Amino acid sequence: MAITAAQVKELREMTGAGMMDCKKALTATEGDMDKAVEFLREKGLATAQKKASRVAAEGLCKALVAENGKKAVVVEVNAETDFVAKNEKFQGYVADVAAQALNTEAADIDAFLAEPWTLDTTKSVKEALAAQIAVIGENMNIRRFAQVKEDNGFVASYIHMGGKIGVLVDVETDVVNDAIKEMAKNVAMQVAALKPLYTSDSEVSADYIEHEKEILLAQIQNDPKESQKPEKVIQGMIQGRIKKELKEICLLDQVYVKAEDGKQTVGNYVAQVAKENGAKITIKSFVRYETGEGIEKKEENFAEEVAKQMGK
Repeated sequence: MAITAAQVKELREMTGAGMMDCKKALTATEGDMDKAVEFLREKGLATAQKKASRVAAEGLCKALVAENGKKAVVVEVNAETDFVAKNEKFQGYVADVAAQALNTEAADIDAFLAEPWTLDTTKSVKEALAAQIAVIGENMNIRRFAQVKEDNGFVASYIHMGGKIGVLVDVETDVVNDAIKEMAKNVAMQVAALKPLYTSDSEVSADYIEHEKEILLAQIQNDPKESQKPEKVIQGMIQGRIKKELKEICLLDQVYVKAEDGKQTVGNYVAQVAKENGAKITIKSFVRYETGEGIEKKEENFAEEVAKQMGK
């Protein structure tokens, strides 16, 4: 099948590989984007494993914590432009959505949209959203929410870049004081900055590990020097690379960004704070929302649009 320039561009953005390598991968996989990514990774040509979808939508993430700290919510509400995202009306509306989501019993976004809007129970949340769209003048969407409860500790929150990233961290602890709250905020900031996929390696599925091993083995087999090494050495290399990858994607195994020695892991930092405060602390889970994550935004050529309006 014919491979288009748009397909090559998309694959380049996803993997960081060269244009000709991307074209070759797409040709070999008959245009299947997912298989093309795998092809490039196996050949060792993907310089980075990036998300398949471009992040481009505007809007805000908002976190809200209950007064007793036992419950918190983070919501993402999207708008078309950054201009609207900075509008006070929009920001106020997002705060109202977060207030409702903090106390909702809805299990998913569809149920949430169908429930009565707290500020005007004659409308559903979806109908109230439609009214806001009419007022603000842009298409808007309540995309998602996550509610976290912790009876044996507290939930910490952090908002980065004025709402571009929202984080919740579930902290189980028998001591709650300023030092432990500061630790929790630091951990939330770590989540915002380094985008872990899991809390600890115990959450990583065996299927994920096996899939990564297959990719690493294919990379080694495609390397003329490494492929000649003994099987025992190759397996050791694979295990070492898997271990390194887990340290990057698991929060508690990541190097703590504020570590004075540049080596202390997040897990060790939490343990240090626990010891200093005579506490038992467990980071149970986290939620990280990034505005527009995974949403593809329409690319517009504003010069062409102006030219069209001027009849040129």
